[in-house]
Amino acid sequence: MTDRADATSGVERAPIAELSFDDALAELQRTVAELEMGGQPLERTIALYERGVALHERCALLLSDAELRVQQLVSRAGGALAAVDVRPEEATEG
Repeated sequence: MTDRADATSGVERAPIAELSFDDALAELQRTVAELEMGGQPLERTIALYERGVALHERCALLLSDAELRVQQLVSRAGGALAAVDVRPEEATEG
């Protein structure tokens, strides 16, 4: 199965790496609902599960990045807050 098309249904799907958090979460919810309905052929179930795992990982990554941005807020003169642009690999704990 590719990011572009679902191998068992032929449905065109956006690459997971390009999805916003909201889009990835919505698709994850639809995927979970479809899995919970059951009655899918084995190959379709596996494809849905694999896509669901990838969507979950995308959501977790985006949430982690958002958390990092919030943690990188720094005080400016006068008490104003400003976000400091830091990539996750550049962040330091503490």
